[in-house]
Amino acid sequence: MVESLILLGVILVLLLLFFHFVPVLLWVSAKVSGVNISLLQLVLMRIRNVPPQVIVRAMIEAHKAGLNTITRDELEAHFLAGGHIEKVVHALVSASKANINLSFKEATAIDLAGRDVFQAVQMSVNPKVIDTPPVIAVAKDGIQLIAKARVTVRANIRQLVGGAGEDTILARVGEGIVSSIGSSDNHKSVLENPDSISKLVLKKGLDSGTAFEILSIDIADIDIGKNIGAELQIDQANADKNIAQAKAEERRAMAIAREQEMIAKAQEARANVIEAETQIPQAIAEAFRQGNLGIMDYYRLKNIQADTDMRDSISGKEPTAAK
Repeated sequence: MVESLILLGVILVLLLLFFHFVPVLLWVSAKVSGVNISLLQLVLMRIRNVPPQVIVRAMIEAHKAGLNTITRDELEAHFLAGGHIEKVVHALVSASKANINLSFKEATAIDLAGRDVFQAVQMSVNPKVIDTPPVIAVAKDGIQLIAKARVTVRANIRQLVGGAGEDTILARVGEGIVSSIGSSDNHKSVLENPDSISKLVLKKGLDSGTAFEILSIDIADIDIGKNIGAELQIDQANADKNIAQAKAEERRAMAIAREQEMIAKAQEARANVIEAETQIPQAIAEAFRQGNLGIMDYYRLKNIQADTDMRDSISGKEPTAAK
């Protein structure tokens, strides 16, 4: 009994291994669908680590769509190169139904370039709308405008390999909006005629070198922002005021310095005078001793000094004798 169970288990394992490496049901499905592929080729796919079911399904789909030029070797080579066979075949079938000229070589190149070839074909049939982020620009009158645009694009199959993506389209459209608003004489003309921005931007050929073809650019919304011109004038006025204040403080400091210098010089001169006046009595005494000054001369000097003090007193000045 045990030996029978072991034998039955071995037979089941051998059958599973056989049907794994020899996918008979998959071969029958291919034959029924009209796909010419041998059982040996399916076995060799297993050995090459290529999933036969993926290749067979792709060949059945292509055959049913009338794409009989796609061969098994091409599908295997694309799979081994790291491509997505299902997306490529879906894209070729969609392109054929939509009368889009797309070859297997072009589709595999787009797929290996990292782009979704099936989505690209869909975008060629159904254009995509891209909303730009708010674009801030300033008109010539100094008023800031905030614009939002909607860009309708269609995939350019011939430019998908090596062509720029959506980010480049958004950057170029934003640059065109800024340039258009910046060249306007005033913000009112932009608000009155927003389609002038679209026309000007479309003329620039912004889709050159990209994987898309721009069909239209529509300005969805325009808002008024800050008065940049007024803010700049205010900032300039504040800067001029600060400069004038700094210059005034500099002149005031220089005037105070000159005044202090003059006071210091006056005090020094007065100190010299006082020092000279202290030497007068000594000079008079020396003149008396040497006989150069007589008593009458001394009294005349005192009279002159008294007369000078009287005049100073009448004029309101401090008497000389009190100095």
